[in-house]
Amino acid sequence: MEGIYQHIFHSPLGPTRIEGTSEAITAVTFLDEEPLPVESGVRMPVVIEHCAFLLSEYFAGRLLTFDIPFQIQGTPFQMEVWKHLGDIPFGKTMSYLELSKRYGDNSAIRAVGAANGKNPVAIIIPCHRVIGSKGELTGYAGKIWRKQWLLEHENNVVSKQQSLFSFL
Repeated sequence: MEGIYQHIFHSPLGPTRIEGTSEAITAVTFLDEEPLPVESGVRMPVVIEHCAFLLSEYFAGRLLTFDIPFQIQGTPFQMEVWKHLGDIPFGKTMSYLELSKRYGDNSAIRAVGAANGKNPVAIIIPCHRVIGSKGELTGYAGKIWRKQWLLEHENNVVSKQQSLFSFL
């Protein structure tokens, strides 16, 4: 089995662990505390360095979608839900009910929510864009304050772009 590498990216939301192989990203996870230093001198695979670069571009408001290989594992149901999450446009939100309708089962709201919470690649698969039916921020494995920050960040980026294009 190929080795798993990790890199700590310092985002506006705190330390963020990027994990992956030499071929693909396997996890992007928010950390609540600064992790212990890892052994230095290990050369990070290009895909992990590129992911850190893309995240910095996202946080700077210059990147709207991620084009990076990732390899994640989940049940067939989770994989299908995660696929639908990837279809939610930057700066937009969708309710858990709407997401369950896209999956094809209106009664799967709780299961969709559980799958959403198991998303292993935060931000890249935008699980933060799923909200309650009445617009409330509910459930987020990375904590609600981060979800709110991410949604506000995306709204600010979209607003700036719309302002820029309104002058053209």
